[in-house]
Amino acid sequence: MPANNRTKNSTQPSIPSPSMSSEEKTAQYALAQDCMNYEWANNPRWRGIERPYSAEDVLRLRGSVHIEHTLARLGAERLWELLQTEPYVNALGAVTGNQAVQQVQAGLKAIYVSGWQVAADANNAGQMYPDQSLYPADSVPNLCRRINSALQRADQVHHSEGKVAPAQTWFAPLIADAEAGFGGTLNAFELMKGMIEAGAACVHFEDQLSSAKKCGHLGGKVLVPTTEAVQKLVAARLAADVMSVPTLVMARTDADSAQLLTSDIDPRDRAFCTGERTSEGFFRIRGGIESAIARGLAYAPFADLIWCETSHPDLEEARQFAEAIHAKYPEKMLAYNCSPSFNWRKKIDEETIAHFQPELARMGYKFQFVTLAGFHALNLSMFELARQYKQTGMTAYSALQEKEFASEREHGYLAAKHQRFVGTGYFDRVQQVISGGLASTVALAESTEAEQFSAGGTPTARVRNKPTAVAPEPFPDMPQEEMLQPSGD
Repeated sequence: MPANNRTKNSTQPSIPSPSMSSEEKTAQYALAQDCMNYEWANNPRWRGIERPYSAEDVLRLRGSVHIEHTLARLGAERLWELLQTEPYVNALGAVTGNQAVQQVQAGLKAIYVSGWQVAADANNAGQMYPDQSLYPADSVPNLCRRINSALQRADQVHHSEGKVAPAQTWFAPLIADAEAGFGGTLNAFELMKGMIEAGAACVHFEDQLSSAKKCGHLGGKVLVPTTEAVQKLVAARLAADVMSVPTLVMARTDADSAQLLTSDIDPRDRAFCTGERTSEGFFRIRGGIESAIARGLAYAPFADLIWCETSHPDLEEARQFAEAIHAKYPEKMLAYNCSPSFNWRKKIDEETIAHFQPELARMGYKFQFVTLAGFHALNLSMFELARQYKQTGMTAYSALQEKEFASEREHGYLAAKHQRFVGTGYFDRVQQVISGGLASTVALAESTEAEQFSAGGTPTARVRNKPTAVAPEPFPDMPQEEMLQPSGD
């Protein structure tokens, strides 16, 4: 039986029926515990993962009704497969659903959902914030929902037209930012559940104090004791197990540049304490790669991937971290933030930049990502359009449109036909099915887009109101051989 199926089946035991006797219920729970223990011990998916709790603990916390989280499950299984079979998986941060659709259409296999970008322009408070955990805690799950909704619409549009999805699926795995958990271990537990409900495949937690959390490239970062950070990772894993989804857990440490610690209660942290205290009562520590390594080693048994946040792109520092982790945990996967906060050309030469990610992959950095790509791409592209539009008016917009048409011809770009892209034709099909093919109010057939954006620029024929029992007539502006053919009478 494939590993993915084992994960799905063996961790979802039958729910004891109310009509069962107490003896039968006891036997059912015992069988479920045995299945779960076998799964954890024998499925390669869980190799190297420690759980300081029992199968009985998980079953008691699950409740009596199993709720399936399809997108989270598919995403987690897909991401795990990619990490095992690809040299590395690279991703860009998406700040809107449309950006995510473009990333998948362009061929990327995963999507990063950045808390920084949520703070800046996609949070539930409707504010523009710095990355200091100022936004409502459910903001990242809600962006995950919006991204998955956009991917679902793209899938529906493509499927209704009989097309094959990019790389066989529109639903690229989402790797989501849980910040420092927005509180203690219970907050981390609930936030992880929210991420899974929103369809995230992997969630990362960092070891900063949540009430003082800052972007990894800002100053004033305060670490929590190693023990507390481990407990948040355990809370995240427990939440995934309770929800019966093999969500990946990523541990991030900010110890490379952090200089403050809430408490010296953990002996592992004392080696880096200076003995000084701040006015707030924090302990001063020596940050650096050795401190980051110590924390990475502590987190490794409880996480699928380890991420050391760094202050500049440095292959030698990355190698030092990787070698230290792999000396004790040789199979542990690593993650690397190819951050927009780095001035890449100032720090390293063009040749090194070109080979940076493959070189990291050889060290075991299996997931590599540009956190704020969506923010920078969105802002620069709009600024350039606005600047040129101010100077030349419609000439500037027409030039943008011609770039879209060229990308459509050469690379399969889809959003030039914006009405179709967002699902107008899909809902025309819905309306035709409801009306038995007799609707006279379908939107795309007489649209400007259908007339002016068809192949060759020639007007397209009106969709006929032909009844159909299976599927409406294919869109007139798409090649016929690419469409599903409606069944005849």
